[in-house]
Amino acid sequence: MRKLIGLTSLGAAALLALSACGGGTPASQSTAKASSGQVVVGSANFPENVLLGEIYAQAMQGKGVKVTKKLNIGSREVYFRALKKGELSMLPEYNGALLTYLDPKASATTTDETNTQLKSKLPSGIVPLDSAQAEDKDSVVVTKETAQKYKLSTLADLKPVAGKMVMGGPPEFKTRKQGVVGLKSEYGINFKSFKSLDTAGPITVSALSKGQIQAANLFTTDPAVLTKGFVVLKDPKNLFGAQNVTPVVNDKVVPANAKQIMNQVSAKLTTDELISMMKQINVDKDDPADVAKEWLKKESL
Repeated sequence: MRKLIGLTSLGAAALLALSACGGGTPASQSTAKASSGQVVVGSANFPENVLLGEIYAQAMQGKGVKVTKKLNIGSREVYFRALKKGELSMLPEYNGALLTYLDPKASATTTDETNTQLKSKLPSGIVPLDSAQAEDKDSVVVTKETAQKYKLSTLADLKPVAGKMVMGGPPEFKTRKQGVVGLKSEYGINFKSFKSLDTAGPITVSALSKGQIQAANLFTTDPAVLTKGFVVLKDPKNLFGAQNVTPVVNDKVVPANAKQIMNQVSAKLTTDELISMMKQINVDKDDPADVAKEWLKKESL
């Protein structure tokens, strides 16, 4: 939901804290084009994407690739234009969100379907590399106690018990296909009621923790999933679609060895790893560059 508009709601404070962590001049302030063999890494202006930019950039630097970082740029409208112009040569993207940006009527749900359609919609010379297993997308979560009580592991498991439960989330979740409407049509889920809260923020987390709601709409990499021990219910019918972390590159200027390095990073990047790293940034207040370096070292990248 959040990445369909190219921004996130991880919190204004977190964005402000990272506003100076770009590691370079924003692409909008530079007209210089990336030269062949040099990879100019950009990112959106929210913590998770800055982290991903650091991860891919540092992995390439560690293997001798010339890298310039222009992180924390802005919305998709800004940074994707810079990629097309050649001011950037690589972006850490989310395949489903980018596809929807390019084609609002796209119907893909699985990772393979999404990537196939994405390749056909990208401008000439802009190509996606391998997608990571890591995703950041909407989800329905419950507390560990609720999961154990009702034996919940997938959204399908909610059907017989949802009538006893209050669902909480942002107001629009109640009326969206990727929300209550889709949960009913795809899984036959009918909640007792719906409580309008914030967008996957502290109010929703608090309400779920206190039992004021029994199910909540949170994003899959929200640190609260880890710190509170919440259970993300699996979505076998792909109601929420694929949102895999996917490097997108300007094929004309990114060398083959750099692409290989990025694919190696993506092969090891999981949702659980991303959650853990986001906890370090949002909860422990660690610097994204340090978190990226630590993870790359742990993974021998």
